Order: sequence, then structure tokens, then C-alpha cells
Amino acid sequence: MVNLIGCCAEGDERLLVAEYMPNDTLSKHLFHWDKQPLPWEMRVRVAYHVAQALDHCSMENRKIYHDLNAYRILFDEDGDPRLSSFGLMKNSRDGKSYSTNLAYTPPEFLRTGRIIAESVIYSYGTVLLDLLSGKHIPPSHALDLIRGKNALLLMDSSLEGQYANDDATKLVELASKCLQFEARERPDIKFLLTAVTPLQKQKEVASHVLMGLTKTPAVLPLPTMLSPLGKACARMDLTAIHDILLKTGYKDEEGAENELSFQEWTQQVQDILNTKKFGDIAFRDKDFKNAIEYYSKLVVMMSVPSATVFARRAFAYLMNDQAELALRDAMQAQVCIPDWPTAFYLQALALSKLGMETDAQDMLNDGAAFEAKRSNSWRG
Repeated sequence: MVNLIGCCAEGDERLLVAEYMPNDTLSKHLFHWDKQPLPWEMRVRVAYHVAQALDHCSMENRKIYHDLNAYRILFDEDGDPRLSSFGLMKNSRDGKSYSTNLAYTPPEFLRTGRIIAESVIYSYGTVLLDLLSGKHIPPSHALDLIRGKNALLLMDSSLEGQYANDDATKLVELASKCLQFEARERPDIKFLLTAVTPLQKQKEVASHVLMGLTKTPAVLPLPTMLSPLGKACARMDLTAIHDILLKTGYKDEEGAENELSFQEWTQQVQDILNTKKFGDIAFRDKDFKNAIEYYSKLVVMMSVPSATVFARRAFAYLMNDQAELALRDAMQAQVCIPDWPTAFYLQALALSKLGMETDAQDMLNDGAAFEAKRSNSWRG
């Protein structure tokens, strides 16, 4: 799946921010290719990866994926196919879809205006048709060809026969099963995986090689102006990061401690101070599970969010192998203090853990830039 890494819901602004996929969509590689058509083995790999992604969604109890099509399948920097997470977004109530392309819409949607789990299998069948033919073929026309024993007429002529007829026939038969009019007659996702897995013949060949993509290794020089925390995050030295966060404490949030002390006489603020104290003790003692629990309570209790609390909880999440939650908290810390280098460095660390090295480097650079800006202002 393509990672969803952030969102904006400010005023009328609504924005979803997803991991950047530099190598275009399946639609581009199938229908608008420039140098070479997508090779057969890569098409099989796409079918397998998409089935895997749908299986993952199903196991996470997200069985309805809206509008599965060639535009929702993207290729990452390694050329591997990834399924966009946007199809999991609920657009309306009662399972209604926002599909408008009626030629490729599951029959049950045309009848009832709703989609069901089996509708995803139908859409997977339309993707298989795209992979087989290299063009948009309405399912009804494709099924006519299959019933007339003219299945191989579906095949993309640009492949020039560079595929095994038996494998192509099996993929055509699978598409036919997926495109059954009655939802109950379609196979389940486990069946898709079982059918597609043995068709992969070049598993050891990297996707970017199959696709003819030039993959230049990223050279990521460290920014020259990095604080000790920035350097520790760059080298992913978790022990050093923990020590620095402990020593820094809440110094970057001027006035926060005083405001709480002034209001100590109220029971509510006393509860906040106690929760913060227990969270800080757990963090100091590297009891990160309890630190997360106390800091989570504190986030709910505090009327003014604390960047340091978010930063500490982000680090605790990292120590519990929850990089996505850590990234979310590091971003929240940045919301609290927009020019805080610590927030950028922790985002860089979380992004590295998620394998998003280019984005991590950008965050390190941003943190270093704010570090330099702060240093210059102090000198002034």
C-alpha cells in the first residue's frame, strides 16, 4: 500500500498527503507508454501485488476498496507496484461508491447504487483485463470473446507473444471468474492469490530492471549544520536521542511550566501535573509502553498541546516499532512549534524507519535550516 502520511482539515481546506510515487501509474505504463510496453512478467507481478494489498485490507477488516482501477496502482522508486490508500476512504454512507465509469462498474452498483465486498473482486477482474490487453476493454465485450473461445484475441499485441500461452489463458480464466454477473459466483481474495502466485516466473529480477527504469542510488549527504540531536537522528542512534530529549526537558516551551504552576491550586491542573510526572518518570526509565499511556492521557487533558509531550511520545512509539504513529506525533509537535528543529529531526527518524529515505533527508535539511536560523538569531 502507498502510505498515507498526513492530512489537512483547516477551515475549508481538505488535503490528504500520501507517500510520493515517482514512477507513474499503471495506466501510464499500460496505455501511454513511451520506450517499451510493460513486460508480461511485470504485469503478472502487478496482479500479484494488488491481490496481496487487497488481502491485507481484508484482514484489517477494510473489505471495500472504492474504484479499483489502473489509475490507483502506482510504482515506487524501486519500480514495485503499490496500491493507493485513497480507495479505502469512505466517501459516503451505506457503502455507496463514487464510481462514475458505468462500463467498468460492478453490476450490483448499477442495480442498487451500493458496492459490497465482492464488488472489489469484480474491479480486480477489470484490472486483469487491462493487464492482459494493454487497453480499456469493457468487461461485457471481453466476456463475449472469452465465451467464444477467442480469449487470446484479448492479448496486448505490443507484447509480441512474449508470454506463455498457458499462463495467459490462466489469467484470462481468472478474469472471467472475477467478472461474473452474480456476486456470489466470484472467487474470494485468497483464491486470487493462489491463482496468481504460480504465474510469477522471474521473482529474483528487480521490478525496475523489468520495467527498464534507471534507478540511481540516492546520495544523501548530511547537512553541515546539525545539532547533536540532528546527528543522532541521522545515524538513528536511539540511545543518544533518548539522552538528549531527557536533558532538554521542556526548555523549548517557554512559559508552559510557569502557567501550570500558577494554576496548581485546581484539582484539574494537579491531575495534569501528576500525569505528566508519571509520564516523564516512565520516559526517563525507558518504560516506553507506560510513557505512551501517560502521555496519551496528558494530551487529552491539556487545554494547550505540548510539543515536548508529542516529541517524547513520538520517540516512545519509535521504541515500540510504531513508526507511523511516531511520524504523526512528530508532525503534531511541529504544529505546536512550527520552527522547532526537534520536530523535524524526529520526523526524519520516523520516515527513515518507514523506508522513506528521500523524505527523511528533506526533513533533516529543514531541521538544519531552522537550527542555523536560531543560531544566527542568538548571535544577533
